[in-house]
Amino acid sequence: MIAKLSIFGSPFVGVYLSVNNELAVVPRGIDDGVKNKIAKTLGVEVHETILDGSHLIGSLMVMNSKGAVVTNFASEEDVNFLFDNMNVLFVEDKINAVGNDILANDKAALVHVDFDRETVKLIEDALDVEVVKGTIGGIKTVGSAAVVTGKGMLVHPETGENEVEFLKNLFGVPVYLTTANYGSKYLGASLVANDNGAVVGEKSSSVEIDRIENGLDIID
Repeated sequence: MIAKLSIFGSPFVGVYLSVNNELAVVPRGIDDGVKNKIAKTLGVEVHETILDGSHLIGSLMVMNSKGAVVTNFASEEDVNFLFDNMNVLFVEDKINAVGNDILANDKAALVHVDFDRETVKLIEDALDVEVVKGTIGGIKTVGSAAVVTGKGMLVHPETGENEVEFLKNLFGVPVYLTTANYGSKYLGASLVANDNGAVVGEKSSSVEIDRIENGLDIID
């Protein structure tokens, strides 16, 4: 299932939302209709919060089914609903917009090249996956540049063939090239997805939505 949405008037829904196959973390104060659409589209339970006063949940945390990595600006109270269900890591690193800088599914994670070695090890333990430093099409903020689930991965069209092959082997899923929000290469900022569906920015074209649907193997 795919839904087109905006959050607080912005089509860059990926900077506001963090999701896995069981839950979606959304900014406090969004419209009830939007929350219900997210829950139905992704087949998840929805939790509202803010992270140290920020609504940019998707930029400041990332999840797979095993763990969550959260900016060190946030408090335990901000994400207390996570602790019963998964590992939670608050990253103490100069790179702290972790949702922009980590791309993960349940097999692997690709992270910003400037993360400290110790931080990489902590991310590995929290998400319980292999963690590799790298870029996607020259973009260091890999979490904003791509989207990956347990069924597929989306990267922007400037990603090279060798990179695509590397990503396919790392994450264990097919890799497809597309844009979102009518030409944006920042896919992770433009949409969120899990194995059940995707929520995409409202500016995304019908051609882009078809590619997203095919790339992530989403069946309505």
